Amino acid sequence: MSELTSQTILIVDDSPENLTVLSELLQPLYRVRAANSGRKALAIAATAPRPDLILLDVMMPGMDGYQVFELLHGDPATREIPVIFVTAMDSHEAEIRGLAVGAVDYITKPIVPPVVLARVRTHLELKRARDRLAGQNTWLEAEVARRMAENELIQEVSIRALAHLAETRDPETGNHILRTQSYVHELARRLKEHPRFSTTLSDRYIRLLARSAPLHDIGKVGVPDVILQKPGPLTPDEWVIMKTHARLGSEAIEMAEWDINTPVDFLALAKEIAHWHHEKWDGTGYPDGLKGDAIPLSARLMALADVFDALISRRVYKAPMPPEKARDIIAEGRGKHFDPDITDAFLAGFEAFVAIARRHSDPV
Repeated sequence: MSELTSQTILIVDDSPENLTVLSELLQPLYRVRAANSGRKALAIAATAPRPDLILLDVMMPGMDGYQVFELLHGDPATREIPVIFVTAMDSHEAEIRGLAVGAVDYITKPIVPPVVLARVRTHLELKRARDRLAGQNTWLEAEVARRMAENELIQEVSIRALAHLAETRDPETGNHILRTQSYVHELARRLKEHPRFSTTLSDRYIRLLARSAPLHDIGKVGVPDVILQKPGPLTPDEWVIMKTHARLGSEAIEMAEWDINTPVDFLALAKEIAHWHHEKWDGTGYPDGLKGDAIPLSARLMALADVFDALISRRVYKAPMPPEKARDIIAEGRGKHFDPDITDAFLAGFEAFVAIARRHSDPV
């Protein structure tokens, strides 16, 4: 079948003579379907193969052409089919009305065959071009979505790789990065509608927050093994060195930003988390002694998540603590170590955080 005859035209006219004239004119070039009433036209237009163009008589009994056009245009399945009004009304007012309601063209009777063929060909070519453009747009949208998903996956893999690199220096942390990432996401989700946080905790912010959370301890790569893996309490001098991991982590991320010379939203959050997740609500944390809301929200969320996981996890220097005891310690730190509202969200959803811990428990 040629490209021309593969296109379908629907002719709508209550006059058998007019249907015959138009059909004989168009059939050598196109696939033609015919309807002698508005209701039949609507039924045909809704079935395959849907017409590529409709030649629609205006003056018909029962349902006139304007009513048929309105119903066609109101149906998502047929609204994109171009319609040419074909009518004996040859006044400028009638033509203006037809074009105003949305018809692509207006042909008066009696028809002039070369004119009809030229206008039909023009509007079919325009429709083919629109369909081709729509197809390209659909492909482009799908390609953009695919590449964005691919980029996000690359980011996720890169973050996990860096986080696991830090983890190799501190092997007993196990699934710590998965648990803390999930805790942070759960806390943010629960606080999303809170008046203090609603303007910050958008869906996008929460997504970026969860993505950047695994980098919170990336600075531990710069801490000597003798300190990082010491099976006992650190000396004051060793503790000073251990605390440098917060600054080392944020500096490493900042250098990555400088290298690409382009700001990346999730890296900004990762830098906040790495630098300030050991700050405390009352100002007694490190490295900068920030207090209250001066501590970035991302770091406040990570502070609670990190402490809870450290309490319930086995380390070279301690046994794991029961979640209920860890909960009590978190509650005691409300307004001291932790943001009071973040603490309340944790306590209200305690069972959800325990479930996360079990889901990502370390292998025995």
